[in-house]
Amino acid sequence: EPLSRYITTIETSKHRFFQFLDASIRPDNMLVNIGIDEPALLAILSSRLNVAWALAAGGWLGVGNDPRYSKTRTFDPFPFPVCVTDDCDVRLRERLTQFGERLNAFRKERLAAQEHLTMTGLYNVLERLRELDNGCDVLALTDTERRIHEDGLVSILKEIHDDIDRATFEAYGWEDLALRLVGKPGATTPSPHKTEDQEEAEEELLSRLVALNRERAAEEARGHVRWLRPDYQIPKLGHKVAKPEDGEQIEGDVSVIDAVAKPKWPADGLDQIRLVREVLAKAEGPAPAETIARAFDGKLSKKRRQRVDEVLDTLLTTGAIRSGDLDGETRYFLPR
Repeated sequence: EPLSRYITTIETSKHRFFQFLDASIRPDNMLVNIGIDEPALLAILSSRLNVAWALAAGGWLGVGNDPRYSKTRTFDPFPFPVCVTDDCDVRLRERLTQFGERLNAFRKERLAAQEHLTMTGLYNVLERLRELDNGCDVLALTDTERRIHEDGLVSILKEIHDDIDRATFEAYGWEDLALRLVGKPGATTPSPHKTEDQEEAEEELLSRLVALNRERAAEEARGHVRWLRPDYQIPKLGHKVAKPEDGEQIEGDVSVIDAVAKPKWPADGLDQIRLVREVLAKAEGPAPAETIARAFDGKLSKKRRQRVDEVLDTLLTTGAIRSGDLDGETRYFLPR
């Protein structure tokens, strides 16, 4: 209450898709249900970013070894983009809202218009289209698949999902990965037809989502929670949120790491990349390379300064961070 609809997904199914159900429908025990009626969130959940996360974090079950959507391992820790939790980019949120409504309405209209169509059938053919479009070594569509393609207007469904994926990558500031992943096989189900570049891009995507999850955990420890449904969640859960000493929740209230909490500069290259990103996550604003390098314990040597510059260049190249000039100085920050 008082929602007129809610989001649901089948706990175990070949394809991971999300849809709205009317509030009058009582779901059975094989559905995982989300008490949200926002179409922008339906779009984010339907994106290949969230599905990649769900496939990696979830389990497997059933005769067909289908992916299992486990709420505590997939939905709870998933870091949503800030445009659906804060009013930082109303334009982008409106686009996601439109795409979510379009996806919901289009699938319902197609299923109602043709009795032989099913959601699984639509997504089976959609996946086959992705394989064919990418030159995978697969057979042409069968007669049954061609009928589903024509009656289900699956090419339009593919277009809607590609639009959702591009908008979602933009919401995270990861457009570089959109160029490598949008339209590729395996957007809703595991696929054996991925190229090496696609697999590398998906690994990078998961690494960024994990890093973002850690940033959110650090934010919540400081008392800043990005509620998905604040009118419902805050009255029930707000008292559990950590409060800063001044009693007021402030975003970005921690500057680049305090001296007493400075971590040691790690020897491992991957740990260096992770910690530099964590420093930027805790920074009050865009930070220069010098400030970032001094955020670690010990003497700031020439070698460390050079290595920090290299790490920043790597993070810039991968799209994990961004840079800009302020007062004649290059500063670095995370995309928000």
